[in-house]
Amino acid sequence: MLRNALQTSATDHVPVLAGEVRELLAVRPGETVVDATFGAGGHAALLAADLCGQGKLIAIDRDPGAREYFERFAKRTPVQTRFLRGVADVVLQQLADNDVRADAILLDLGVSSMQIDRPERGFSYAVDAPLDMRMDTSAEVNAAGIVNEADERDLATIFRRYGEERYAKQIARAIVRRRKERPLERTGELVETIRAAIPAPARFGDGHPAKRVFQALRIAVNDELGSLEAALPAAFSMLRPGGRLAVISFHSLEDRIVKRFMRDLERGCECPPDFPICVCGKQPELRTVARKPIRPSAAELAINPRSASARLRVGVKA
Repeated sequence: MLRNALQTSATDHVPVLAGEVRELLAVRPGETVVDATFGAGGHAALLAADLCGQGKLIAIDRDPGAREYFERFAKRTPVQTRFLRGVADVVLQQLADNDVRADAILLDLGVSSMQIDRPERGFSYAVDAPLDMRMDTSAEVNAAGIVNEADERDLATIFRRYGEERYAKQIARAIVRRRKERPLERTGELVETIRAAIPAPARFGDGHPAKRVFQALRIAVNDELGSLEAALPAAFSMLRPGGRLAVISFHSLEDRIVKRFMRDLERGCECPPDFPICVCGKQPELRTVARKPIRPSAAELAINPRSASARLRVGVKA
């Protein structure tokens, strides 16, 4: 039996890899900082403190609930602040097109604690709640719409591509069979359907059996990977020379996109490997601060288990 959404949680928001983000973004007084996924403002508070009362912090978030957190944040920070509601890639591109430049930009991907800890939003498979998963509650498409309207093949593709779910076909078939009786409207109904569709040993394997399907649906509902692919070049174009871009991802699909983007900018020369000398003249546009993603320390994992899958990559614009 899942806990009902009416039960509240006392979990506090804890920014992931906060010390590492603060150290590697190395914000200085007078700079312009963009937190493109503001959430509850945990990272923004630390970065604003490093501005020492001089500079600007621009906060972006698609979730209308983030404004309440921003207003609290703005009241207690001495720097100039601005909140822009919208999807990160769209807002970043608008800022770039208007010649707004930044010295440090942070993208903390995935679902935020403020969304997970509000069960009625439908992000959690541990609580029975409406099947929603929209980061922007005004968006038209929600998880229930996909689950009840997509055909079996499309559902299987979503689960396999975005959740890397090995039992994608079986789960999609079970969903289609169940929704013929009546639409799936709650997370608990979806969890029950997933449990029944997979082999018994898999129900007790690596993590919750519904974890991958819920991840896949959340990504599909919010077009998270498409937004990330558009947000990275928009953010990079905003950076001044020497500007820093930090991205925290939470699964391999996101990290792969970030890694490829930074690697391509860092490569420089595009000549075929058999050319004796470079003739393209292309120079590296970015320098990554570490070859491998930075992971949470044992101390952070003990305090904040949710940080376990976090991976941080940071690049400096040439």
